[in-house]
Amino acid sequence: MLRGLTTVTFFADDVAAARDWYAGLLGVEPYFVRPVAGAPAYVEFRIGDYQHELGIADRRFAVPGRLGDSEGDGEGGGAVVYWHVDEVQAAFERLLSLGATVHEKPVERGPGFVTASVVDPFGNVLGVMHNRHYLDVLASAGR
Repeated sequence: MLRGLTTVTFFADDVAAARDWYAGLLGVEPYFVRPVAGAPAYVEFRIGDYQHELGIADRRFAVPGRLGDSEGDGEGGGAVVYWHVDEVQAAFERLLSLGATVHEKPVERGPGFVTASVVDPFGNVLGVMHNRHYLDVLASAGR
């Protein structure tokens, strides 16, 4: 069911500052920036041999009560690691049937991008995602 890592998402109160810090750390600029009201609300870098995605999202978009969002407990940060799947809804339902609980129901993030996440029976957040960029990387590698 899990086909490969697609995106690791971190959250930040100041996405522009986080973008600059990670650009300095990684030595590359983000290839994708989505602004909201002029300021970046989400940025994404491609890194590593397989061009995995590191995303930084405005903390206001974190699932309430999780990942240290402003409306939750305020403790710590966190990351949601998304694994590429062919059908997000089917994968989400299967995870729930195996005892996971809802973290975030499926959400279309844009054309070709759908995410969902669950909390596994051990307290870990597991993300599943249909990601057209992942499929493009596979196609370019002849896979």
